[in-house]
Amino acid sequence: MLPEQARIVALDSNPDVLGRAAARIAEAGLTGRIDILTHDLDKLDPVRETLNGADLIWASASLHHVGDQQRVVTGLAELLADDGRLALAEGGLDERNLPWDVGVGEPGLELRLDAAQDRWFTRMRAELPGSVPMPYGWSTALRLAGLRDIVTTSALFEEPAPLTPAARSTVLSSLSHRVDRLTEAGLLDDADARSWGLLLDQDDPAWLGHREDLFSLTARTLYVGRRVRTPAAAASSDRPATHPAL
Repeated sequence: MLPEQARIVALDSNPDVLGRAAARIAEAGLTGRIDILTHDLDKLDPVRETLNGADLIWASASLHHVGDQQRVVTGLAELLADDGRLALAEGGLDERNLPWDVGVGEPGLELRLDAAQDRWFTRMRAELPGSVPMPYGWSTALRLAGLRDIVTTSALFEEPAPLTPAARSTVLSSLSHRVDRLTEAGLLDDADARSWGLLLDQDDPAWLGHREDLFSLTARTLYVGRRVRTPAAAASSDRPATHPAL
């Protein structure tokens, strides 16, 4: 339960994401307790006053979309109250859904899809405005931002075979989205593109929706760092609690 005095700010640059968040907030009966802002995480100055003094900043699958990741991590760390935490939910392990050999195309089809996804991600990062390489991990980024007591934890998410109809639909939709994006980007070779075309065609006997051995297995990693209290800052620590969720 949220304490009555807690102030929560939800921020994202995508209105659709915020619309879904607003619906979840209403379902949870929290309308009026969470402020929603449409804003680009890459530009913190306009919302600095709103977010300053946060006890917790939670950034989930968002920082890899900014050009200079270290600059933004450092900027978020500077917004924390003394003893505040910055939590980054980034990375983990690629999701697995298929057996190694699905009987269509060359075995290892899903592994090659992951490799194509990695090439797409590299291209996406390079094309971001002001893109800067960050050749180290998120825990190091938190340390370079001046945070301490950094901890890392991962959560495993598993839906074993046979999948429920809802889980099967989610897996098929996710695979179809990935294949469409990578095909459009020209990152799948012709043979694999043909194989995926058969596997995702509901009218083909090879359609993945017919299989009983589909599954979902992945892991998400969370990195958390703490802003260390300083005597000077402690003297002015009577600000109201703020909990931005990015």
